[in-house]
Amino acid sequence: MNHPEWARRTFLKRAGQGLASLPLLSTLPVLLEAQTPAKSSAESHAKLHAEPATPKPVVKLNVRDFGAVGDGKTKDTLALQQALDRCSLLGGGEVFVPAGEYLSGALVLRSNTLLRLDGDASLLGSPDVADYPLTQVRWEGRWIKGSIGFISAMDAENIGIVGKGKIIGNTAIKGRVDRATQFRNPALLEFVSCKNVRVEDCFTSQNDMWSIHPTYCENITFKNVTVHSGADGIDVDSCKHVVIDGCDFDTHDDCISLKSGRGEEGYTILRPTEDVQISNCTFMDHFWACIGIGSETSGGIRNVRVDHCKCLGARTFAIYIKSRPGRGAFIEDISMNDLEVSGAKQGFLRFNILDSGKQDEFPVPGEEGIPTIRNFHFSNIRVTDMPVLVDGVGIHPSKPLEGFSLTNVTGTCGKGISLANIKHAVVRDIKVTGFTGPLLSTHNVTGTGLNGAATLDAAKVPEPVPVPAQPYMLH
Repeated sequence: MNHPEWARRTFLKRAGQGLASLPLLSTLPVLLEAQTPAKSSAESHAKLHAEPATPKPVVKLNVRDFGAVGDGKTKDTLALQQALDRCSLLGGGEVFVPAGEYLSGALVLRSNTLLRLDGDASLLGSPDVADYPLTQVRWEGRWIKGSIGFISAMDAENIGIVGKGKIIGNTAIKGRVDRATQFRNPALLEFVSCKNVRVEDCFTSQNDMWSIHPTYCENITFKNVTVHSGADGIDVDSCKHVVIDGCDFDTHDDCISLKSGRGEEGYTILRPTEDVQISNCTFMDHFWACIGIGSETSGGIRNVRVDHCKCLGARTFAIYIKSRPGRGAFIEDISMNDLEVSGAKQGFLRFNILDSGKQDEFPVPGEEGIPTIRNFHFSNIRVTDMPVLVDGVGIHPSKPLEGFSLTNVTGTCGKGISLANIKHAVVRDIKVTGFTGPLLSTHNVTGTGLNGAATLDAAKVPEPVPVPAQPYMLH
């Protein structure tokens, strides 16, 4: 059961959200397919539906008419931004970028605006950090000062970026954080507090910073997007009703990372990532995982479904679920089905709820700070030469994983399944070959399919997070 304080906080938060909620504005039918939130369950959520729309003005603008040159050398920032601003002010519509290479500083999308890229058009990020104004940005689960994204939107509705053109960050901007100022460097695409967002068909390439970063967004779809990145691909940060479908990832950190804040700041704000559907994607990671859930989980993560995906490479584990005491909140209702997994250097699946990610300056103390985890389900998994099938021992004994299933797994692996501190486990139809040692090893696990399991030693548990002398205040 949840800690009483957590239950009280959750009730108050949900009640406040209910009072504050307002109907969504009607969308432009030519711009976006609006999403209607589906039921919050592991079986069915984040489905797209067409919404009735009230007709509005539909403007069609060409950035060349505003003075954009597109020679790859002239900065077209002003012309591009003028076209975007005028489109929104005239009631909404489409801004077209024809063939050419458009060098630009930061661009901001306004409500009811679709940015359409010609297949031979490229938006090229400026090499000058000064061209990305400083603002408040979310970085590793906290709000800090940093550079605005190359293409961004804040408090906007009914926006999109479509077309087979390219959006390319500048490799002259090194690192994720500027060493001299400690300001976060610009993401490639960044949406904050937006509703009804669509990114479709385009090719994106980013430097050392996160590539695509929606935060506090609702009803957001990434479809058939190619994501090449020197860091993370898509970081879903405290968002709800998210669809990632048919995308192709080649990244140097997590291809997809689900986050919701870190420490007392994230826990106080309490904005979960929820109702996420990932399907028909191909993942190639060169440094971490194909799909990472955490480690910033202080707002909670729930109702995530992954279907029909190919994990072709990972530096660690293909699927990595991670957090630590001091985060608080929960990770629950995670369901993955029909995955093809190869090329992972460490294995298919790992849980680490003990010590993943850096501890926050203001961690959530005591037992309340230990994340609650429940209902992780994996089925119809095909693995090729996995060093380890499942490393599931990094779970805190004070808050075991409630509900876990691993069913219908085929292929080859070097080592089998290790589980600890799990209640109501189901292990069934594991038909793998090539492994040495026991297929299944357990410690403090109950459920079915566990007969004949070898015995594991208990993992080392981190020291409890102490209660501070002064209560945390959001500031």
